[in-house]
Amino acid sequence: MRTTTRVLAGAVLAGTALFAAAAPVLADPTPPPGAGRGGEEAAPTEAGTTFRTATKIRQDQRATADASTGDYLYWTFDADAGRTATVKATVELPEAAARHGAATWRLDVYDGLRRRQACVHGSQTRTAPRDAASAGLSCTLRTVRAWAEPWADDPLPGSYYVRLTVVGLPQEDLGLPVRAEVVATTADAGGSWAVDGALSVPLVPGASGADVAEAADEEFSSGWWSSRWLWTTGGGVLGAAAAIAGYHVTRGSGRPSRVPPGV
Repeated sequence: MRTTTRVLAGAVLAGTALFAAAAPVLADPTPPPGAGRGGEEAAPTEAGTTFRTATKIRQDQRATADASTGDYLYWTFDADAGRTATVKATVELPEAAARHGAATWRLDVYDGLRRRQACVHGSQTRTAPRDAASAGLSCTLRTVRAWAEPWADDPLPGSYYVRLTVVGLPQEDLGLPVRAEVVATTADAGGSWAVDGALSVPLVPGASGADVAEAADEEFSSGWWSSRWLWTTGGGVLGAAAAIAGYHVTRGSGRPSRVPPGV
């Protein structure tokens, strides 16, 4: 029994060490290039007006833009497989005295193929009363997958486009000045979302092969590792320990308790 106890204790210690060693791997990705060297990279202060001119933003950057009511504002950011992206936007509205009624704003997110992605959480559309000082919107996408069937519209690794615009207001209020702020963040969805297979390159439209390869090295780092490896290996260690313990229990001491007479 002491042997069995030692085996089980060793298995527990091995499993603990495995989880502790994997903790740094499961931590959030390292800060983007440019951060930490002389301060954080300056956040963009303007937005594009089409998909092709969308302003690139990094995750957690607070991008701002001054615009006119009725303009279409575009930003783009990157999201890797196994990550759940959330986009939040705040629109600072004109003074109430200059407006003639309520205004409805809308936040849309598209993938690299310009397919509109569904929001699973958040207020994608917000109607601000005439006396409101601002309007806040948000959109949490489905978890980005490593691959999908050709007919599916699942979110895939690559570029994502954010579009912010007003969709309803009095005609007299078109052209009034507004200020917009957008933040895109991603969170690790965990090993349950890790699947076999992967895109050969992320969906980054309009980029050359060299540009895509560079983007894949800098922005997309999921690679082959996921926390599923941790759980699979840990399960294997515990299963082997249980098998060894069971063998020792059923085998007993390996020696007869008494030696028959005459032997």
